[in-house]
This record gives sequence, C-alpha cells and structure tokens, in this order.
Amino acid sequence: SVTDIFTAPEMRPYTKTFFTSDFLAKDYFWKSFIGGAFITIAMTGLDQDMMQKNLTIEHLKDAQKNILSYSAVFIPVVILFLILGALLYVYAAAEGITLPDRADLVFPEIAINGNLGMGLSVIFLLGLIAAAYSSADSALTALTTSFCIDFLDIEKREPQKQKRIRQQTHVGISALLVVVIVIFNYVLDDSVIDLLFMAASYTYGPLLGLFAFGIFTKIKVKDKWVLLVAILSAAVTFALGQIPAAYLGGYQVNYELLVLNGALMFLGMFLIREPRAVKGDTPQS
Repeated sequence: SVTDIFTAPEMRPYTKTFFTSDFLAKDYFWKSFIGGAFITIAMTGLDQDMMQKNLTIEHLKDAQKNILSYSAVFIPVVILFLILGALLYVYAAAEGITLPDRADLVFPEIAINGNLGMGLSVIFLLGLIAAAYSSADSALTALTTSFCIDFLDIEKREPQKQKRIRQQTHVGISALLVVVIVIFNYVLDDSVIDLLFMAASYTYGPLLGLFAFGIFTKIKVKDKWVLLVAILSAAVTFALGQIPAAYLGGYQVNYELLVLNGALMFLGMFLIREPRAVKGDTPQS
C-alpha cells in the first residue's frame, strides 16, 4: 500500500537522503548540493533549448514566476521517481531477480525479466522509449541547427540546397548518436546519468566561468586566447578529478569539480585581459 512505502523495513536502505557524517565521502550532502546547484545553473540556465520559453516571456517577473512554478511541479516529480526507483529494487529482491551493477539498466532488466507479464512489460518498454525520444528529439534538432548555421553557414545557400543539407545533417547526427550510445554501452562501468554529470563538470565549467566573467565584470579580453583557456581549464579539472583519493587524504571528488572548473576559467579570462581596457571604452587616437 502507499503507507507501506514509507514504513516497510525493505524500504529503509533506500530512504536516507542526507549523508552528512563523512565530509570526505563522494556522496557527502553539501558537496552534492553545491555541485548540483551549479550543474543546474550551467545545464539549464545557460542552455538555449531549456531557457527559450523563459526568454520569450514579455516581462521579467512573469519569467521568474514561470521558473518557480516549473520548479514547484518538478520537485514532486523527482521525489516520485526516486520512490519508484527504490520500489524497483525492493521488487527485484522479493522476486529473486539478479540486477546489473549499473543503475540505469535496472528498469529495462525488470521490464524484460521481471515476471510482470507481457502486457505490463510492453507498457514498461514503451515508457522507456517515450522518455528517450522526448529528450533525443530536442537534442537532435539543436545539434542539426547549430551544425548547419555555425559550421556550414547554410543561410547563404539556396533554399532547395538548405533543405537537403538539413536532412543529410540530421541523418548524419542521428547515426553518430547511435554510435555514441553503442560505445557507451561497452565502455561504461557506471550509470549514464552519473557519467553525464561528471562530464558536465568538465564541459560546462568553462561555459559557466565565461558567462560569470561577462556578467560580473566589464573587462575586455583577447578573444583569440579564449578557446585555449577553456581547453586548459577543462584539462586541468579533468586531471585533478583523476587523482586517487589516497593522495587527497581520502577526499573523493564529486560534482564540485564544476565550480573549480568555472573558477579556473574565470581566472584564465582575467589573465588574458586587454591592458587597461574595459567594455564600452572608446579607443583613443
């Protein structure tokens, strides 16, 4: 029953939320909280695909209301998914189902081999496919648009050629996405979502630092060096993330690497600043 979800002893191993006993541990609450907050800022706040609905709202206060109302709806949904995920583990234990080590394979494993019956198994798989497509379609559209406009300069070509190029690019990116999925399937030792967030710590860090530098300062920089600074920032952060915990006194790094990455990018931007030049300055003869 619904009340058993919160009282059953089988659920106790999955109901702990705040891990605050060991600062060195990877799942220490404040490391996850701060890192997660900045990942949300970077992956959502700096993403045109995610923010365009807010950018099209006429007034700032209405856009803020939209973000807050979305959060109010989103948080209960996340809690519901966490509860359902715990129930999958409880169900697997009760049915004697051997689950894979990777958490993102638990759902399909139970859908296929979970003694659910044909009807429920089909519904499980359809839900999984629908969730994947709802994310893939916007990503494919954004990648196609970016590649066609930023790399192929498609807007300068004839309309008929534009259509053909867009179609070919869309098919090509779709094929590339399939290849990436297959590679991930064979090389991953951990769940995809964990790898995604760790990858975001490296790839979104320079973007976060770049936006922060542009918003909070008026310093002009040497544009030709920005890409190099971004690559070095990500590379240094990646190298620090590979240091074994034993060399850090037992400290296990987590998503706080994104904050460090952004800070390195911010510092790098300051180092490549134009001498005595501020945005808006009028060049002197």
